[in-house]
Amino acid sequence: MLRSFIFQCLAVAFLLGGCAQQNFRNDLFESTLMAPYVLGSGDRIRVLVFGQDALSNTYSVGGAGTISMPLIADVKVFGLTTTQAERTIEARLRGGFLRDPHVSVEVDAYRPFFVLGEVTAAGQYPFINGMTIRKAIAVAGGFTPRGFQKQAQITRVIDGVPVVGRFPLDTPIRPGDTITVEERFF
Repeated sequence: MLRSFIFQCLAVAFLLGGCAQQNFRNDLFESTLMAPYVLGSGDRIRVLVFGQDALSNTYSVGGAGTISMPLIADVKVFGLTTTQAERTIEARLRGGFLRDPHVSVEVDAYRPFFVLGEVTAAGQYPFINGMTIRKAIAVAGGFTPRGFQKQAQITRVIDGVPVVGRFPLDTPIRPGDTITVEERFF
């Protein structure tokens, strides 16, 4: 009898555990806000090779995290800061093509962010510096009548792992974030 009762309690606990909310990790988000921007798929970067107009151009970071430049072909820039990308391109050019290359890399266009849930026009939108959750929702046409208007979820990939956090509307977002506006109950 006691075993049956314990088994039933464990079964109920297991079933209710599936209904539990996601584990929100807001502390991880705070550490990424001040971190230097790292390049990713969907970014467009401007590469200037001083004295080499044929090599200077705007390049898109592809799905594999690479850009394709003349002479040196594919260069992996995924996960690098712009300074690290400069050094990587300089090293590749120095390897038999240019004697003393000087390279400058800057972000021309950031990868898009996404807005989902209870907004008028869910979708993908271009990122602009200074974006907050509130501005992102405004770009997506605003809240629907059922949208929860006090906070929203952000899903951000941190060290290759998607992490979810729930934040007030004035929280800054980063390129590649997914903002989800939840449905309100009343």
